[in-house]
Amino acid sequence: MQRRLVIAGTGSGVGKTTLTIGLMAALKRKGFCVQGFKCGPDYIDPTYHTAVTGRVSRSLDSWMLPREMVSDIAAKNSEGADISIIEGVMGLFDGKDPATNEGTTAEISVLTKSPVVLVVDCSSMARSAAAIVKGFQTFWEETNIVGVIANQVGSEGHFTLIKKAVEQECGIPVVGYLSRNDNISIPERHLGLIPSVERGELDSFFDELGKMVLNSIDVDRLYQLAEAPDLDASLEPPLLPVPEESNVCIAVARDAAFNFYYEENLEMLKEYGAEIVEFSPLKGEVLPDYADGLYIGGGFPEEFARELSAQEGVKNSIRTGINRGLPTLAECGGFMFLNDAIETTSKESFSMVGIIPGVVKMQTKLAALGYREVTGESGNFLFSGNLKARGHEFHYSTFHPNGSFHPAYESKGMRGIQKEGYLKGNLVAGYTHFHFGSCPGMVKNWIKECRTYKKSLNESLQNKISKK
Repeated sequence: MQRRLVIAGTGSGVGKTTLTIGLMAALKRKGFCVQGFKCGPDYIDPTYHTAVTGRVSRSLDSWMLPREMVSDIAAKNSEGADISIIEGVMGLFDGKDPATNEGTTAEISVLTKSPVVLVVDCSSMARSAAAIVKGFQTFWEETNIVGVIANQVGSEGHFTLIKKAVEQECGIPVVGYLSRNDNISIPERHLGLIPSVERGELDSFFDELGKMVLNSIDVDRLYQLAEAPDLDASLEPPLLPVPEESNVCIAVARDAAFNFYYEENLEMLKEYGAEIVEFSPLKGEVLPDYADGLYIGGGFPEEFARELSAQEGVKNSIRTGINRGLPTLAECGGFMFLNDAIETTSKESFSMVGIIPGVVKMQTKLAALGYREVTGESGNFLFSGNLKARGHEFHYSTFHPNGSFHPAYESKGMRGIQKEGYLKGNLVAGYTHFHFGSCPGMVKNWIKECRTYKKSLNESLQNKISKK
């Protein structure tokens, strides 16, 4: 018997992340090995999980990924852990489509056979909390809600009223509460989060949060409620066998400025024959000259625009590699970095790599948010063979091209179909973050193109040697 628990909410902002991190910290204090997961496409909350548990947190998304892959990711990455904590997204039944459970936390709980603990904002109510819980219990009965945690409680007496009403009317335990007087909130939810987590600056905050959870929540009861059926990690990698040809090296930009990667994306590249070599543009590490491919993921390049602008050696190495045909995928922050410049909200402009003729301008309001279904434009090597992939966009910047250009994708979202990104030769760049699990053929195409590039360079080198 395994142990898994979904921490779900009645809606966004009810305290799921705070409670999840506090529960992880509390379980660690009790000596348990904890594995974290996050429902949906989020890159940011999993960094908290990873920092607290010491194990890389994984994203579970039942819209971007095949259903069997969701279960497989949960099974494989729970191995060796005493308990897995799965943080939900938005409300329990909020997902891709308001008419279905597709992509919801509830669907993920069913796919992973995981018990659910519902977090309810109980400010200004008592017995009404039972009505809310009862509604969630009956909305989709396949969802296994096993307990409730009351948040924003005014006092211990207030909690007693809520507990009595919910347990009487709903037949499930209310295992604890967090008080609205606790004055706790996650610092740096967006900009600056990754560096502070990586530097360990939030460790004392995590420790205090763990203590707070232990003081008012029955963590031992939650551990008991987490009993779940075993999951079988038997899904074979959805790729063809690795060809006998020599493997290739894909350089991955990874640091505080570029860190939005699904671990499954990197693992799938490795499974199909790529060696992954990480380098830090922010620290002045140039693109390795032996790289056969380049992956620059999303992140916060705008937060480090001044530092990145000063890295002339890094920018030149990337520009040289792409100009000679290095098969490159740049997503969101990576796409921004490859432009001529990034303009901050204070109207300061910082020069970037300059391979894409245009300027990315930051703004204070959200520019795009949501799932995307993507097909490649003509000449896009990643989508060769009429492939379709799924991903998402989330950014506060807009792209202002200098002249005409060839888009990389046709992207379908809630607001219709639009052309997106930038395509030139072996450079594929745009705002969309892809999950390769939605389209393994992208991996095959990328590795194939890397091998072609490597072979071409070797032949060119041999020709130069033979002429001497």
